[in-house]
Amino acid sequence: MDKAQASLWTRAEEAAAFIRQAASLRGRKLEAAIVLGSGLGDLAEAIAEPTIISYRDIPHFPRSTVEGHASRLVIGRLSGRLVYGMQGRFHYYEGYSLAEATFGVRVTQRLGLPVIILTNAAGGLDPAFEVGDLMLITDHLNLMPDNPLRGRNDERFGPRFPSPVGVYDRGLLEVARRAAAAAGVMCREGVYAALQGPSYETEAEVRLLRMLGGDAVGMSTAPEALVAAHGGQKVLAVSTITNVLGKSPGQIVTHEEVLAVAERAKTRLAALIKGFLAEEWPR
Repeated sequence: MDKAQASLWTRAEEAAAFIRQAASLRGRKLEAAIVLGSGLGDLAEAIAEPTIISYRDIPHFPRSTVEGHASRLVIGRLSGRLVYGMQGRFHYYEGYSLAEATFGVRVTQRLGLPVIILTNAAGGLDPAFEVGDLMLITDHLNLMPDNPLRGRNDERFGPRFPSPVGVYDRGLLEVARRAAAAAGVMCREGVYAALQGPSYETEAEVRLLRMLGGDAVGMSTAPEALVAAHGGQKVLAVSTITNVLGKSPGQIVTHEEVLAVAERAKTRLAALIKGFLAEEWPR
């Protein structure tokens, strides 16, 4: 079937079928998907007995065009669980629609994954934050100019009008808090503001976002969380604070700086996620 004519459900199912076969998943239950953001892809190197699949080989799958995103799946064992790691995500600012940018999440739903862990590199808005902090996302401000659920709804994925309240699962947040304490990893908590990018924020925008209640700002995650919740998945999301905005007048943020800080913080992020996977989860 032509891609333009195939429904989202059909395309997601075809991609999932390819992955099932390539990773020999018949009879094996995937337990968690992990989406690894800018500079955070090294966590996938800790996955044992990996099956690695390039995005370019998966039917209908977009490709990431951003430095720091490897564009491949790594499926294997981490902390005793069978996980599905996405090394690289897709962004609205790359020219994808939000339906395309969240296609990877739809595929995890067709694979039956009950939990999705979203990670990102973000700018800190709370002046108490420090560069390199980890922040558990408790809610978001979706300030992108579109919604990934806009358009014809397929009830097989989820309802026409889903509620976003509790998108970041409270039970999983409590598990993450326990895992962080056990690993000796200090985690902030707060609200993530999602903008379309690719330009970073002006000083006036930083002040506005703080007034709106944002604690961190980035260019992803909120659309993925909405799609995950629409499809019945539980979401945990973690930001690595790669710079703190508004502290220094005239501060210039660069992608190279973002990647460098994410690199330095990766050990603590890995400890948090490994610990989270090792914990018992609420049903």
